[in-house]
Amino acid sequence: MAEKKENPAPTVDPEAMAKSRTLAEALPYMRRYANKTVVVKYGGHAMGDEAVAAEFARDIVLLKQVGINPIVVHGGGPQIAQMLDKLGIKSSFIDGLRVTDEKTVEVVEMVLAGSLNKQIAAAINRAGGVALGLCGKDGHLIRAKKVTRTKRDPDSNIEKVVDLGFVGEPEVINANLLETLDKSGIIPVIAPVGFGADGRTYNINADTAAGAIAGAMRATRLLMMTDVVGVLDKQKKLMQHLTPQRVHELIADGTISGGMIPKVETCLSAVAQGVEGAVILDGRLPHAILLELFSDGGVGTLIGRTAT
Repeated sequence: MAEKKENPAPTVDPEAMAKSRTLAEALPYMRRYANKTVVVKYGGHAMGDEAVAAEFARDIVLLKQVGINPIVVHGGGPQIAQMLDKLGIKSSFIDGLRVTDEKTVEVVEMVLAGSLNKQIAAAINRAGGVALGLCGKDGHLIRAKKVTRTKRDPDSNIEKVVDLGFVGEPEVINANLLETLDKSGIIPVIAPVGFGADGRTYNINADTAAGAIAGAMRATRLLMMTDVVGVLDKQKKLMQHLTPQRVHELIADGTISGGMIPKVETCLSAVAQGVEGAVILDGRLPHAILLELFSDGGVGTLIGRTAT
């Protein structure tokens, strides 16, 4: 009697198997964020790398396709600086904010709301999404108020008001417009240029704009993509979860310092406005957004109302 032969096990490509396993593991996280809003602040030098920009666009499209509502708010400091240099316009900074006179604000609007905004929207469209490039002046999206700073004179010890020119901060966000775009399946790509009650154009820090938009939309997550891995402790190790109280303690003892302070303050403001959690993460990391949202523990520093 002939011996019965068993069917051999099918050969599966290890890479395909790994991808399938990754998708299966990501499913619970996709369900968690379904129909929720995620605001992504996109900036830094990664914006100038075409390959990284294309990868970012694909990740944003994936979020939309799995039922998440992404809103992209972008900066463009390096690109503005290049254009100012090209035109021979000098600019300076006070407390990390670019002093913006009439000539400078025209260049800021041209770069942010013009070429750069449309490049990001086009990249998302090429990746299969439906993106719409906007600035805060479109549809009354961001009404801004003028920002002022005080500086203490070292000789007289008297505080003086420093005029930053046309630098603003969000006063009112038109959340209805963003909700309408979401219902239409459109991904907003927003340049942080706003309008004042006086009709003037104002340059707004992209981090600040993203935080205000996240707060107005009661976003589940604000993702602050930067050029650093997140908030580090004194041993230079990543701190994955922080409460507002802990953030204030770390600022007081000098652990959080320099340019990281305004970033965590933006996160604190967003959380105070109802955002579930704000994350500072490294935008240079491939698929940083997906790793943060769809993996246990994430890859950046999460600031939330309670310890996780």
